[in-house]
Amino acid sequence: MADLADRLRSALAVQGRPSSDYDLNPDMQFLPERTLRSAAVLIPVIDRPANAGVLLTKRSSALKHHPGQIAFPGGKVDEADDGAVDAALREAREEIGLDRRHVDVLGTLPSHETVTGFQITPVLALVTAEFQARPEPGEVAEAFEVPLDHVLNPARFLVESRRWRGERRFYFVVPWGPYYIWGATARILRAMADRMPNVET
Repeated sequence: MADLADRLRSALAVQGRPSSDYDLNPDMQFLPERTLRSAAVLIPVIDRPANAGVLLTKRSSALKHHPGQIAFPGGKVDEADDGAVDAALREAREEIGLDRRHVDVLGTLPSHETVTGFQITPVLALVTAEFQARPEPGEVAEAFEVPLDHVLNPARFLVESRRWRGERRFYFVVPWGPYYIWGATARILRAMADRMPNVET
């Protein structure tokens, strides 16, 4: 059985194109000259040989943007950041208290474009099992784990829809217990899941 880090690195090496919120909505209109803002998220995989998990957050209901939604730690790339990886690690420290000494960055997935105008770089990392998340209450209502095997199985994903700006918009969901994981978070996880069948175990 391949080591977890080796499996994930092999998945990152599989060829794939950037993803977007438009993947399931090819008729969605956007301005070709739009300006995209750089952002980064951390996909923190808790490093346990038998029961690895992905650490996700539930955003505070008091936030102006995407309140109460399930998300990766992350945010905009600031001028002071040394690129996307640095931004993802900074945001993870601010949101869940993740110190860099607990993190082994494995690499990045192709970028994901959102309908809100962000170009997100997903950063995949292993996190030591002894790490205990400390949510920052102003941003994060809760931090929780989803089994890695659950979100790396394409069969666990569904396509649902809702009306958005007067049109029906389709998106991926990958529910887990009481948590409704959807939108960009689910799409990025699906991009990882699509790579796993090509990885030897």
